[in-house]
Amino acid sequence: MIDLTYDTPKTKVITGARHDWELVIGMEVHAQVSSNAKLFSGAATTFGAEPNTNVALLDAAMPGMLPVINEYCIEQVVRTGLGLKAHINLWSAFDRKNYFYPDLPQGYQISQLYHPIVGEGQVLVDLGDGTARSVRIERIHMEQDAGKSIHDMDPTLSFVDLNRTGVCLMEIVSRPDIRGPEEAAAYIAKLRQIMRYLGTCDGNMQNGNLRADVNVSICLPDQYKKYQETQASSHLGTRCEIKNMNSMRFIQQAIEVEARRQIAIVEAGGKVEQETRLYDPDKGETRSMRSKEEAHDYRYFPDPDLLPLALEQAWVDAIAATLPELPDEKKARFIKEFGLTAYDASVLTAEVESATYFESVAKGRDGKMAANWVINELFGRLNKDDTHITASPVSPAQLGGILDLIAKGDISGKIAKDLFEIIYTQGGEPAEIVEQRGMRQVTDTGTIETVVDKVIAANPTQTEKAKRNPKLAGWFVGQVMKATGGKANPKAVNRIVAAKLGL
Repeated sequence: MIDLTYDTPKTKVITGARHDWELVIGMEVHAQVSSNAKLFSGAATTFGAEPNTNVALLDAAMPGMLPVINEYCIEQVVRTGLGLKAHINLWSAFDRKNYFYPDLPQGYQISQLYHPIVGEGQVLVDLGDGTARSVRIERIHMEQDAGKSIHDMDPTLSFVDLNRTGVCLMEIVSRPDIRGPEEAAAYIAKLRQIMRYLGTCDGNMQNGNLRADVNVSICLPDQYKKYQETQASSHLGTRCEIKNMNSMRFIQQAIEVEARRQIAIVEAGGKVEQETRLYDPDKGETRSMRSKEEAHDYRYFPDPDLLPLALEQAWVDAIAATLPELPDEKKARFIKEFGLTAYDASVLTAEVESATYFESVAKGRDGKMAANWVINELFGRLNKDDTHITASPVSPAQLGGILDLIAKGDISGKIAKDLFEIIYTQGGEPAEIVEQRGMRQVTDTGTIETVVDKVIAANPTQTEKAKRNPKLAGWFVGQVMKATGGKANPKAVNRIVAAKLGL
């Protein structure tokens, strides 16, 4: 069996076969544009609606119905292109892609082959070892989504739900710059993150709003170097496309399975055939779906019902002026402004809602302390309860109130954790809860000294041992904290215990 082990995280050389092989991956990501209406009709795009209720006459291909471009969808695609540092084509056009769609009544798909709306861009993908790889975007084009065929409701019949028919998709096509399964998943994650920041796609893979076709090929290391020098795809192996992947885990598994399959074929003297394949996670294999079509097989031609799309530069510039701070820029600012580590900044900026929550908590407070509480206490509890940050029982104001009480010395770290639990489960205003429940930290040194004296007097043997071994002083600190119900100021307790023991 061929194992996919790599010599370094950067080169991704596959070993374990007779030769070392490099894995080359390009991706076509289909992202559903966040819009209340479809690309060419006014039908709703709500997920989960009753079958065939979000269908306009145009979507059902009724005679005489003509498409009308949804300007907001165009704006969302341009916004995405700008977020990916891509070139926006002021002139683009729609084409008809012809082949039989059981769930697309018109019998063709309106897409953009020859003149896409967005040209070349790039995505910086974090590799997890402190480095990043730039994955080039070849283009982004718009197209209609198809409906959904349902085969498990009747043993002899198939049903069709046309709710998704005509929904606007962005197809984001990358260059073959991705070098391994983990990178492929990281690339999808980064695209999803950027689009969620932009508000152009919700990235919900479970609902099919983000899915990918994965092109996999293998080549010898020296051939990939030649490709890098010449950009001639002839130096790369024959690619196979794995269709409709909507799970990060399955994408990684499918790439590994397909790589093993191709290596086995080539090393046995065979030839990899270019084709479209499906991944079966239950059997752990890819299987042939159809031979890979070329553009001419689809009989593309300009859509006669739609004029070319002409954009004004001023309109594009106006969209650019409204772009939010994107993940990489926000991460860099968090590191600089709040003194966070790169790891903490990455965790906090992974989701736009998490970044917004943290920034609200950290405003005017210690950034590192805020990050520690958001990541460890809040995220830890939310993950345990499988709750998203948007449904957090603890608001930024409440968590900020806890941090304020710690900063003022009103409560200790231990009390703060107890207070967090109360607010998480019951709600309430932090300062009021501390007063009502008598949770305020004991800072009066006279009171603490009295408790320390009692603990020392009650434990003469332990006292003598501690005087000989200062490390045992911690035992006394614990006893004092226990006697005060955890309310004593820990720093004061440590200082007074050390003084009483003559340490």
